[in-house]
Amino acid sequence: MTTAPALDYRQALAALGPGIARRAAAYDSSDAFVDENYAAMREARFFSALVPEELGGGGLSYDEMCGLIRGLGRCCASTALAFSMHQHLAAAALWSYRHGKPGEKLLRTVAAGEKILISTGATDWLASNGSLEACPGGYRFSARKAFASGCLAGDLLVTSGQYDDPDAGPQVLHFAVPMTSPGIRIDRVWETLGMRGTGSHTVVLENVFVPEQAITLRRPCGQYHPVWNVILTVALPLICSAYVGAAEAAAGLARESAARRGGDGATALLTGELENELTTAQIALESMIANANGLDVEPGIEHANRALIRKTIVAEAVKRAADKALEAAGGAGYFRRSGLERILRDVQAARFHPLQAKQQHRFTGRLALGLDPAAEP
Repeated sequence: MTTAPALDYRQALAALGPGIARRAAAYDSSDAFVDENYAAMREARFFSALVPEELGGGGLSYDEMCGLIRGLGRCCASTALAFSMHQHLAAAALWSYRHGKPGEKLLRTVAAGEKILISTGATDWLASNGSLEACPGGYRFSARKAFASGCLAGDLLVTSGQYDDPDAGPQVLHFAVPMTSPGIRIDRVWETLGMRGTGSHTVVLENVFVPEQAITLRRPCGQYHPVWNVILTVALPLICSAYVGAAEAAAGLARESAARRGGDGATALLTGELENELTTAQIALESMIANANGLDVEPGIEHANRALIRKTIVAEAVKRAADKALEAAGGAGYFRRSGLERILRDVQAARFHPLQAKQQHRFTGRLALGLDPAAEP
């Protein structure tokens, strides 16, 4: 068996980053998907970078992948965020592979063809959505899956849906289906305030066949399942890396503008406030990454809770940092050509990743009180 050469992500970023940054404004202004960036990243084998070398991938560590996404975020937030959605699925599969659970097949598939995974996790919380009907050899699935970042370039849709099992009762089944499957289409509705280049359109599935062997998990519908301990622990640091990278880019632009004005008293004060907000986001992200422990962890609900708390801290801090960057930059930052207003819009999306702040507060509060954190009121 041959192995692919290890990916040097810093070298790869140095090569691709300037072009990705140069194209960011055009993708934003046209609502277009970052397809040229994805093509360049695919050629550089970014999508298989987290796959172990023995399975044909780039062999990046989990922490290095967070660094790669953070670096992409400094170039183009949309590219980084869409890419993180693929990588959090790869990370979950890698955790499973390392812990003797299914995951090797998906990782080999990604590495063999540089396949791009599409997540529908934003609409797949406890109850998921869509319906599965049993049929010979498997199921027929119909659903609308929103916020499917990168779906225009995707190969495999990793999703879930509800199934009324005659014996076990309401279940949620998890599976992957090729984006080329009959009955799948993309509803191009992604016209948004920010993160416009992610192409997070809605994937529509109409009676799509899902073979029985494609089912990777069955869990009770509407209940918190241990799988979320893994998903939240490994996914959120990757996603938040994109936003911290974007906030770092905003801070860099603000420093340049403030320095040109000579750093008068008010400007220095604003810049200092910016540095505090940015540092808050950076510390929270670094703590999230440490919580995942390079995927060498058996996540419990305490790991998931830590990740959720820190996700809220990151989301709030990057929004405040971007706002403070605009203030510190002065009127020049208000022009689109500065790039600051785009970042200010992009980071607003941080609030919408599960769990949103009030949902997280409730989850964490109930857990602290010894209650089922995910129980509905």
